[in-house]
Amino acid sequence: MLSTAAEAEPSGRQLSDEALVEELLATISSARSFQEFRRSQRKECFNLLRWLQLLLPLIEEIREAAPPLTHNAYRCLSLLGRAFQAARRLLRCCHDGSKIFLALESEAVLGRFRAVYEKINLALDEMPYSEIGISDEVKEQVELVNAQLKRSKKRTDTQDMELSMDFMVILQNKEDGNADRAILERIAKKLQLQSLADLRAETMAIKRLINERNGQHAESTKQIIELVNKFKGIAGIDEKNILGEVSIPKYLEKCPSLMIPNDFLCPISLEIMTDPVIIASGRTYERRTIQRWLDAGQRTCPKTQQPLAHLSLAPNFALKNLILQWCEKNQVDIQMGQPEPVVEQEVRKEDIPSLVKDLSSIHLDVQRKSAKKIRTLSKENPENRAMIIENGGLPALIGLLSYPDKKIQENTVTSLLNLSIDETNKVLIAKGGAIPLIIEVLRNGSVEGQENSAAALFSLSMIDENKAAIGTLGGIAPLVDLLKNGTIRGKKDAATAIFNLILNHPNKFRAIEAGIVTILLKILDDTKLGMVDEALSIFLLLASHPSCRSEVGTMSFVEILVQIIKEGTPKNKECALSVLLELGLNNNSLMAHALGFGLHQHLLDISKTGTSRAQRKANSLIQLFQKCS
Repeated sequence: MLSTAAEAEPSGRQLSDEALVEELLATISSARSFQEFRRSQRKECFNLLRWLQLLLPLIEEIREAAPPLTHNAYRCLSLLGRAFQAARRLLRCCHDGSKIFLALESEAVLGRFRAVYEKINLALDEMPYSEIGISDEVKEQVELVNAQLKRSKKRTDTQDMELSMDFMVILQNKEDGNADRAILERIAKKLQLQSLADLRAETMAIKRLINERNGQHAESTKQIIELVNKFKGIAGIDEKNILGEVSIPKYLEKCPSLMIPNDFLCPISLEIMTDPVIIASGRTYERRTIQRWLDAGQRTCPKTQQPLAHLSLAPNFALKNLILQWCEKNQVDIQMGQPEPVVEQEVRKEDIPSLVKDLSSIHLDVQRKSAKKIRTLSKENPENRAMIIENGGLPALIGLLSYPDKKIQENTVTSLLNLSIDETNKVLIAKGGAIPLIIEVLRNGSVEGQENSAAALFSLSMIDENKAAIGTLGGIAPLVDLLKNGTIRGKKDAATAIFNLILNHPNKFRAIEAGIVTILLKILDDTKLGMVDEALSIFLLLASHPSCRSEVGTMSFVEILVQIIKEGTPKNKECALSVLLELGLNNNSLMAHALGFGLHQHLLDISKTGTSRAQRKANSLIQLFQKCS
């Protein structure tokens, strides 16, 4: 993730060119999910959203052209990424932040908008358009946005003066509560803080604000708490029984100016972490909050939005120790979460050499326990994974994959999945002969063993030579079978692995031979499964291969695409348009068939109101239809 420091310029390349561009797109997509805003900053929010939308074609053209980024281009895009992240944070604040805070601090919030505009200007002023393959049309649009942002920075908006005066009277008059009632009712009506639901939402927003402020601005926080309690009072709500009391956390009462290091706060709850864990993306979260995220069916990192190769949670003991030391030094009293007993009492880093030795024991029970403990240790941190490799754990684990005991297989393949997090281990695992054995677990293992085998093959396939090896050794067919018969998690793991593997052309044909087309069509038909985009993404890769196009490009499939274009979500439509365009460029009769379903009018609509990428695909299809006609 790009640094969040506002002034420092990025040094070095923390992300690949492709990852940087994808992160820019993901940030804009996340920002655009906020569509409703608090009254005070609504106009500014909609302006910022519109400018982000207008900058989207710039990033999409860079993704499609995929030029190698020069140092200057990378620097400007990194700066733009920081600006987009600041914009997303600000839009989120105006979307679900405290209404009282946004009204009281309207000038300060407006200053944050200007700071975002300044960051975008800084990145766009030096953008080397000639080096990144941008069309003149998009360049003109971006330069227009840049000019509008510069003008907006100089604009001075005045806040609601009546609202400001009302707040001033309420905050200064602390004695005569009855005299304030009419004013309070007027403010509550303006801010829409009259109903139980509105006040409950405001209470939660204030609690988040207190955590975000890290103990700073204590006087302002106190005023906000006083005001929300006054609003509850005039609404006749028993706050303790219904809404819960808003107060400054106990660990900040003694020292309200205490600065909590940002790394100690969970990115989801914004509270000090008591049981920090690392997920597959490398990010750290509070265990209970990230577990709720995963239990809700999410399969991406909340902070980076990148897909997760697996769902293991590895305790971050190093960070937990730092938090404990900081709390002790600053006399902060928090209740730290208790680690899992098996980790604390039975599994230690120092045990790794003996555990690796036990993997080759003649006693099955010893092997089973050792494999389970290695699985736990291998997900915790890079140091443990390095020790397992150094002590000969890799060949011992690979040797256990062929054991008939399904629990040993499950723990062993999961250990290899954990080890494959480190890039160098992906090569070592493949060279050690693990791939055909992982494929065998994928065919015949337990349910969890099959799911984690699919995740392991996805992780290994990040290396190009491993993509070819997995295909050659027969990994495609069992993945297709898991896509057909697996659990929801298994289907998603299989789809992710298949998509990555068929970037290798021979694997496309292998997937066709395994019957993937029929299975993908069933997935498209099962809207409750929620895998339409995944299926269409795989179809798009298959349609790009001449040998597979005839299998995919049927009249009945075109009818399905047309239906999705008419009725699907914006993302569904975008994916379906891409597949139809890929097929139509090589088969005029398919385009004629699509026209017979009244598609032309829908394309015209999408070309005006769809996502930026969908608009371009729709326009290309319209031009293609005209040529066919």
